Amino acid sequence: MSLPLSTRVFALIEHATSRPIEQVTDFPARRAARLALQRSPIGQWLFGTHDPAVLVDTRTVEVAGRRHRVIVHRRIDALGGGGTLESAPLVLNLHGGGWVQGNPEQSAWFASRVAARTGAVVVSPAYRLAPEDPFPAAVEDAWDLLRWVHDHAEELHGDPDRMAVMGDSAGGGLAATVALQARDEGGPRLAAQVLVYPGVEAYDRWPSEDEFAEAAVLTSANMRSFVRLYLGEEYGTLDWRASPIRAESHADLPPTFVVVADHDPLADHGRRYAQKLREAGVDVSVEEYPALHGFISLPGVHPAARTALADVSDFLDRAFASL
Repeated sequence: MSLPLSTRVFALIEHATSRPIEQVTDFPARRAARLALQRSPIGQWLFGTHDPAVLVDTRTVEVAGRRHRVIVHRRIDALGGGGTLESAPLVLNLHGGGWVQGNPEQSAWFASRVAARTGAVVVSPAYRLAPEDPFPAAVEDAWDLLRWVHDHAEELHGDPDRMAVMGDSAGGGLAATVALQARDEGGPRLAAQVLVYPGVEAYDRWPSEDEFAEAAVLTSANMRSFVRLYLGEEYGTLDWRASPIRAESHADLPPTFVVVADHDPLADHGRRYAQKLREAGVDVSVEEYPALHGFISLPGVHPAARTALADVSDFLDRAFASL
């Protein structure tokens, strides 16, 4: 499929103005600049804004001895007949950014609209980033945060028996990893996982990385730089927590929805992970969209973002309704 005109124009601008990650020396400054862009008028057009029907509650919580910024998205009209908050499904949403950058704000548009459409409480946390905190810091945080959401379900006015994980890019890889951990550790029990162009392999190189090596937003060179920064001294590891496709078994995982951008170096990651799950007997749905990597967070330039939002929301509705 060809890319829409708005996406092609964005790709040209991105190629002309983006700075390769391998040239960055001050990562905190880069993250601050990105957040400032997101909050600017043009950033709000690119990244979107939260749904007006959703309450956005930003708080700092202590999880496993560490403090994390957490954004909680909940539909404003979620009052029950008695004037109390109803118990809603819970979704842990893990942001992307190559384990090196990114923040929960960048997926606020998507997270809030999933909350609006499904009625779920969507919890989007910040987690530790490399190179300051390399692997397995992000994995440890994601796992601790999943358990925190489960253990604080009552405080969040959520149902601990109706939980899902969701993540995009690096966050999609983390979501896949914690779903495997939840299975192996005896819970929290998950009703679903949503993996949006996930990074699931940190060692092997697959054909889509060559086919879209110079794609806007994420090039293959940038992708490998992210992996090196993330893994640090563990670069080259075959640890399945860095590459969840390498887990010994993928059986007994929850129903899964995989989003693939068809002009993305990571396209084969989503396709191959979906196939791995199918072979293990997992209920898997895969949708491919004419878009670049990161499109779900850029509704201003990617028409496919709204289509994917509807597809993901419908999938989660079905998964929660089946319990």
